[in-house]
Amino acid sequence: MFHFVVAAYPTVSSGPTERPTVNRYILPIFNFLGEASFLTLNNIHITQILSIPFEENTYIAQLKGRNDCLVVDPGFEAEKIIAYLEDKQLKPSAILITHAHSDHIAGIGELKNRWPDCPVVIGAVEAPKLSDPHLNLSAMFGLSLRSPPADVLLNDGDTYTAAGISMTVHKISGHSSGHVVYLIEDCDTIMVFVGDVIFAGSVGRTDFPDGDFRQLAEGIRTKLFTLPDATILLPGHGPTTTVGEEKRSNPFVGQSS
Repeated sequence: MFHFVVAAYPTVSSGPTERPTVNRYILPIFNFLGEASFLTLNNIHITQILSIPFEENTYIAQLKGRNDCLVVDPGFEAEKIIAYLEDKQLKPSAILITHAHSDHIAGIGELKNRWPDCPVVIGAVEAPKLSDPHLNLSAMFGLSLRSPPADVLLNDGDTYTAAGISMTVHKISGHSSGHVVYLIEDCDTIMVFVGDVIFAGSVGRTDFPDGDFRQLAEGIRTKLFTLPDATILLPGHGPTTTVGEEKRSNPFVGQSS
């Protein structure tokens, strides 16, 4: 069993019963109650930092007793992330990117300026979006976001280790063509940084140029729903959930869909 020390989210209903063309979690609709929450499971401590304007979750993962860490999907408010790391005297060993949409990569530049030797890690198919405002969707919002390039490219099935944490990489297309998730099995309860693949009661929107609901649903069912029900899913927006809960109740990919 896991719990958050700080409850950062209100209750959110599961939404409509038809397959989505727009996912509400990616829009600045909700005013959440807090900006950070914390999860400790076995020897891994996870900090979740909320970034506006897209209510995006940035995660910081560290092993107990170590001062290095992982930063997953740094959002627009990089100053929050840097302030937390400096306050806790943590040094990032890797910047992990699930997918290169602007709300998940906007903080890379500032983190690299502060820690220039920290590698940017991303799926190989997704990497070109980092430097293209149209592909990373920042142009859609009147921005011209160009992130520093990737240092490490990963493919489906690869393993990657940083800050003492070993992860398996799974590519799950559909929300973004090169989207990857990071699976941590080196603990009693599996954890997965799932980005915008799946949320509590919803899934990632598939109406972008490289979106595909069929691919997304197939990837969720074959690469996430085959994991134990207790597996913790750490999404890019909204509250944490589990494989078992989403298999049971998710209206888009669950058992009744």
